[in-house]
Amino acid sequence: MSDYPERFDSLAHAREWFDAFIAYYNHEHRHSGIGWHTPASVHFGTADEVRDQRAVTLAEAYARHPERFGRRPRPPQIPQTAWINDPAKRREPAPQTS
Repeated sequence: MSDYPERFDSLAHAREWFDAFIAYYNHEHRHSGIGWHTPASVHFGTADEVRDQRAVTLAEAYARHPERFGRRPRPPQIPQTAWINDPAKRREPAPQTS
């Protein structure tokens, strides 16, 4: 979704644009960090079923044309936890001295 406006005409316009963006981001855009699933599919528990379907499709493609693959393809794992900012990797700022 690359139609970010240079300027919003009004607060209502901004809200409308962000509502559409958030819907796209959560329900359509596939994220690499969660196995190329949408956040909604992971949240609502449908990602495992989608991953299983992808595994079947990849296995069938491999069986028909193994020469197209360097190794047997597998869909990416779905992480048990996902973070935008992982708290375990958070670094506290160094204290300032005067």
